[in-house]
Amino acid sequence: MKKLVFASVMALASISTVAAPMLRAQDSTITIKDPAEFNTYQMATTQSDPGAKASALEGFLTAYPQSVVKKAVLDMLLDIYYTPKPRGLGDSTKALKAATGLLQVDPNNLKAILYSVIIKKGICGKAVDPKTGQSTDPATCDDAAALSRKGLVVPKPADVSDADWKAQTGGSYPVFHSAIAFDDAIAHKDYKGAIAEYTAELMLYTDDQAKTMGLQDTYLLAMAYAQPDPSDTGKENLVKAIWFYARVWNFVPAGAKAGIEKSLEYYYTKYHGNLKGLDDIKSQAALTTFPPGTLTIAKAPTPAEIAHDALLQTTNLSSMNLGDAEFVLANGSQEDVDKLWNALKDRVTPVPGDVIEANASAIKVVVTQGIKLTDFNVKLTTPVACKDFSAPAADLKQQQDFILASGVKDDTEKLSALFNDPKVPIKKITIEPTVSVVKVAVTDDAKAAKTADFIVNLKTPAPCKEVPAAGSAFGIQSKGEAELDGTYDTHTLVPATDTALQSALIVLRDGAIVPKKAVGPVHAKPSPAHHTAH
Repeated sequence: MKKLVFASVMALASISTVAAPMLRAQDSTITIKDPAEFNTYQMATTQSDPGAKASALEGFLTAYPQSVVKKAVLDMLLDIYYTPKPRGLGDSTKALKAATGLLQVDPNNLKAILYSVIIKKGICGKAVDPKTGQSTDPATCDDAAALSRKGLVVPKPADVSDADWKAQTGGSYPVFHSAIAFDDAIAHKDYKGAIAEYTAELMLYTDDQAKTMGLQDTYLLAMAYAQPDPSDTGKENLVKAIWFYARVWNFVPAGAKAGIEKSLEYYYTKYHGNLKGLDDIKSQAALTTFPPGTLTIAKAPTPAEIAHDALLQTTNLSSMNLGDAEFVLANGSQEDVDKLWNALKDRVTPVPGDVIEANASAIKVVVTQGIKLTDFNVKLTTPVACKDFSAPAADLKQQQDFILASGVKDDTEKLSALFNDPKVPIKKITIEPTVSVVKVAVTDDAKAAKTADFIVNLKTPAPCKEVPAAGSAFGIQSKGEAELDGTYDTHTLVPATDTALQSALIVLRDGAIVPKKAVGPVHAKPSPAHHTAH
């Protein structure tokens, strides 16, 4: 099962070609009446070195905190700190401080809002936990979103022309929608909200602009569509997720293409069942940002539908392939499960597969007293792998102590009395470990996970030496392989986990191990006939 963390925000860092729009303050005439203040201002604003200019402007604000040019000075500081080196200082911390100061003087300053949003969104993104996809600094994410909502409704200043305002908002509004969407997704898991905001952002771009400036958020929009949204009853929209992944795949740089294709193929296969038709979707997505209203992708049959088809295609249900039977019992409708189980119950079947576990769960004890041999079956308190079983040999006292210490009380009580009976001395004890239960992985999924999906309870416990060890396999005797047979008895549904699909655990009774069939002719002397004494 595939699990994707939403905020793989760094995965496509290379495709983010959008630069923050540089907004400039409008020229206006301001008169500084104090000569000393004017000279200090002139000295600061005429510096050519960004560092020296920033230092001089900071000094000016310290000396004249209520100057009539405070807004202009903060605007210049914001430009210097925000602009990357060498033209500026590229100091986001100081840029944010300058923007905050500018908003205190001019609360509707679009530049200060924009740069604050960009910086805070960046801080928010750096705090994303790669395991959960959620930000560890949601307050900063929320700040960026709140400022963005404000930026979307600030009025046009009186001294800004319509053309300039259109240019400024054209560069700012997509950033604002992006920040709100980002906050929705990684601070609140509100993927429905994120989808609405990313969509609003991309609608502000032309199809050509969306290939570059909007490509990273097209990727995040695809991811949002692929997420189950708790606020929308856990639904996901894989058709649109596929479309936007395909859109990104068309225009992403070569180095990131393989990663996008992996996600695209995963979701397409998950929805459609195979990759047939995906190339056509890729071609369509190259032409336009948003999918046409006529876009359709055939949905893959559900596991229950696949199970039903398997029943319809099997003429003799009692001989259905074990892997198919397990799939139907795990995924079929109750009607189909009952129909199949009625055909399988009490039927004998070989169980070919990998041995996951065949532990010694009991010991066969043979006690010799004179010429009398008595057999006992003693269950072990703790089953152990046959290869790890070890019992003392030859020393009668050690053998007796081992049996009494290792066996369950109900089985050792008779032996205890026998061991302590001085009238009939014991000449010999033999101990042989036996297996009563064999656990086998039959389906490919079970084999890959090394987990048993079939359990066979043997009718008669088998000596360890006759049971294939864990890691070996049972097959079909007619093919020269050791075979494990059993009679269908019960089945249990095993719910899905983060790492495994839903499955069924099938238990068989009256199991028997059939040895390998000899290959080629076997010539042996006739055995002497056994005669019953009269």
